[in-house]
Amino acid sequence: MNAEIERFTIGRDREMDLYLAQDDVLGSMAHITMLESIGLLEADELKALLAQLRQIHADIQAGNFVIEEGIEDVHSQVELMLTRALGDIGKKIHSGRSRNDQVLVDLKLFTRRQIRAVVDDIQALFDTLQQQSERYKDVLMPGYTHLQVAMPSSFGLWFGAYAESLVDDMMMLQAAYKQANRNPLGSAAGYGSSFPLDRTLTTRLLGFDSMDYNVVYAQMGRGKMERNVAFALASVAGTVAKLAFDACMFSSQNFAFVKLPDECTTGSSIMPHKKNPDVFELTRAKCNKLQALPQQIMMIMNNLPCGYFRDLQILKEVFLPAFAELRDCLQMTAYIISRIQVNTHILDDARYDLMFSVEEVNRRVVEGIPFRDAYKQVGLEIAAGEFTPDKQVHHTHEGSIGNLCNPQVKQLMQEVVEGFHFDRVAEAEEKLLHS
Repeated sequence: MNAEIERFTIGRDREMDLYLAQDDVLGSMAHITMLESIGLLEADELKALLAQLRQIHADIQAGNFVIEEGIEDVHSQVELMLTRALGDIGKKIHSGRSRNDQVLVDLKLFTRRQIRAVVDDIQALFDTLQQQSERYKDVLMPGYTHLQVAMPSSFGLWFGAYAESLVDDMMMLQAAYKQANRNPLGSAAGYGSSFPLDRTLTTRLLGFDSMDYNVVYAQMGRGKMERNVAFALASVAGTVAKLAFDACMFSSQNFAFVKLPDECTTGSSIMPHKKNPDVFELTRAKCNKLQALPQQIMMIMNNLPCGYFRDLQILKEVFLPAFAELRDCLQMTAYIISRIQVNTHILDDARYDLMFSVEEVNRRVVEGIPFRDAYKQVGLEIAAGEFTPDKQVHHTHEGSIGNLCNPQVKQLMQEVVEGFHFDRVAEAEEKLLHS
């Protein structure tokens, strides 16, 4: 039974800890540099430990790192490797910290690294959407309300709308990143340490914007950071899911607005004419799953008082893989959007003639007819089957068919991305690894 208890309590922790391995090494490098500065390590000990940790980091990046059988977690594995290589010196690295603040800092380093990768993928999709928006800005398509044909839209508007949606998603992601980029190291088990830890130093060494100052709050932040980041990821996923739904619908025979790349569709086992939008259907499902992530995290951590509890271990299983899942969806979506074929003759079909009724009402208003009267006139003509559409549209205000404002949206995206200040983190990590 003891083996079963161990299996139950450890669960997938060793598997999940592999996600955090390189971050655990970075956190240890900063921690021991700080220990040397306050006299708990000798200079030659620090030099030897840093050299060994850099080698472990290189092994991790090369895919050569494993958590051995019988070793509980990544923290124990790294310390074991240091002790094997350096003897008792390796046993000194845990002074002034707990596995609680160790995993906290690992999670924050991991999260900010993953957010940067997600940002890169969002930018790639954003650029693709903007390029397609400009390419097809003069191709009209029906706009819908209540799934009823409503008013003229354009592919410029459709692609551009999703590009701008990603800007708002990026704002949420930036806010989540700023919370993740605060240093919990030094909070130990949640109540600090009697050692004179220099938390400002580890904050600077790891490139954090600031520290989580109150040590109790640093521990309370476990789960809160994951939840808020999950909300940001869910926002991105919501945009991609909606785009995938649109594309699936618009590619169906009853719409025939777009044609998806052949390699992103599959056929039927019995119907030779079928081209099913499988990649976008899976994208939609995966993104809808990601939109449930904040609720999963909330239910795991709900009603826990302050302090550490083993419940929080389960957060890793739902949180750590989420970044790769979202990145897959972003990359697949960018691939399809860059190769999508647009029907440039949608409006040749008479079923869309009535969507130009608003244009006719507005034309009469410009001529001096009161809006209510113009609306009634056109309505009567439609009822009598006498309405003849003028399919030329003249929308010029900001954000309309004739004035997409794509450069302004691009500038807004650039400002948001620059606000992450990824360069500061990259510089700090480079110094730790190579100075």
